[in-house]
Amino acid sequence: MLSRTAAVLILIDFQGKLAQSMCDKEDLFANTVRLIRGFRALGLPLLVTEQIPEKLGTTIPEVALELGDAKPIAKETFSCWANPLFHDQLEALTRRHVVLTGIESHVCVYQTALDLMQNGYTVHLVTDAVSSRTPENRKVGIQAVKSAGGELSSTEMVLFELLKSAADPKAREIFKIVK
Repeated sequence: MLSRTAAVLILIDFQGKLAQSMCDKEDLFANTVRLIRGFRALGLPLLVTEQIPEKLGTTIPEVALELGDAKPIAKETFSCWANPLFHDQLEALTRRHVVLTGIESHVCVYQTALDLMQNGYTVHLVTDAVSSRTPENRKVGIQAVKSAGGELSSTEMVLFELLKSAADPKAREIFKIVK
């Protein structure tokens, strides 16, 4: 179960034309924004990556506008874990439950999830906040993470799991985010 003391949100490569070519991109972007807003409301950390931004572009405006002071980490490796800056920033947070979102589910998201699990992290894959260019690759990526031991979740499931109670002072804010 997710807790506020252990959770971190990771957003992988929501960039330029690649992001625009994802299947169900409108839902993907909307759910990602909900997660960012929810994590911000609860005061929880997040990390953002960009795959070779000079070639693929920067984080799309829909997501970038929500990031606050979070600076994207440029990477060339498919797995975020293989990037030393990402690795160091994640380790410095001392949080072991990764809420994973991004593109593409069968490449960067999948490889990151495997590396994280192999290094002692629990991965919560947000299935309505990951995608690929084709529905088939999206599905294969999600199934591969599940088969490797990742937990499957959804945007609302993550936010309500972190909230725990309707009596929480942040409940009203989270309710507004998910509507």
